[in-house]
Amino acid sequence: MPEIIEFSGTILTGPKDERSGLWSVDGRLTFVRPPAKPNVVLDGWVLPGLVDAHCHVGLGKGGAVDEETARLQATADRNAGTLLIRDAGSASDTRWLQNQPDMPRIIRAGRHIARQRRYIHGLAEEVEPEDLVEAVRKQARSGDGWVKIVGDWIDRSAGDLGPSFPAATVKDAVAAAHEEGARVTAHCFAEETIDDMLDAGIDCIEHATGLLPHHIPRLLDQGVPIVPTLINIATFPDIARLAEAKFPRYADHMTRLWERRHGCVREAFDAGVRVYAGTDAGSVIKHGRIGEEILELHRAGLPTGAALDAACWSAREWLGMDGVREGASADVVLYEKDPRAFLDVVLKPKTIVLRGHISGSGRHLE
Repeated sequence: MPEIIEFSGTILTGPKDERSGLWSVDGRLTFVRPPAKPNVVLDGWVLPGLVDAHCHVGLGKGGAVDEETARLQATADRNAGTLLIRDAGSASDTRWLQNQPDMPRIIRAGRHIARQRRYIHGLAEEVEPEDLVEAVRKQARSGDGWVKIVGDWIDRSAGDLGPSFPAATVKDAVAAAHEEGARVTAHCFAEETIDDMLDAGIDCIEHATGLLPHHIPRLLDQGVPIVPTLINIATFPDIARLAEAKFPRYADHMTRLWERRHGCVREAFDAGVRVYAGTDAGSVIKHGRIGEEILELHRAGLPTGAALDAACWSAREWLGMDGVREGASADVVLYEKDPRAFLDVVLKPKTIVLRGHISGSGRHLE
């Protein structure tokens, strides 16, 4: 007999689209009532599983973590409703997690690439500019269609943020990734880094704290989204405080970037730039905080539906993954109330269904 779950609540197939009548039959969604009775009936507001578009499963403060720790990280994300992760670089090879039926789906970027002695030791593959193109090709071949470059970091000789690689080298590296069939995203704190990345033909900008008005038309023209990772940007004041005595320019710069974080995001969103939710979990940020990131996007000025969409329907479409549609994998999350009206419910999913398996409460039928 097939395993059948009936979803008796409201089905949200888009930010403004809802319907009723949805079932999971042997792990696949259908809007057609099956002839057999359901094994379980679940009630609530049904959405596609949430997306964390900037996450680091398998990464700890010192680099790679063991498999048990990686599993715990992914479990925390799943329990928060994150059923799809775009991993933005990990020192661990997490391909084994992709085959686990109880773990979120992961789109891997391989290991992120940084300049030697210009990043947190142990986290990235560190190279000099002359080796960037080959490193990008290597990671493009080992990931799932994405490569992550650390575009800037503190330059201790200058006492402030500075680009990690020459602009011409970045352009060659992005071209190489595209030749390998991969998209490229980049860690960008500083203003000038965004210019360099857009000149290079980048596919996404992470953090984007240095976003200036002149960047916005370019983001729109080139179709480049941003992933602001606002709960990570909240750490900037602490970073500035620790750096102030030795690197006052850097500390002041980080403080100013933090102060204008919400305005940057709202200005970009209002202009039509695509904004996606990412927590930057791994290393410093704990896993399982996608709900907090959604709420922070709302505080930045995104309307409730748009903040939710940044981690749901549009995010899935961007990454080439199904939402709630006929024949899709039964990867959904249920809430007690309509999250478009009561956004804070994203902090506490009622029930999670992943590949047709239930985590949470449900009314079991005899």
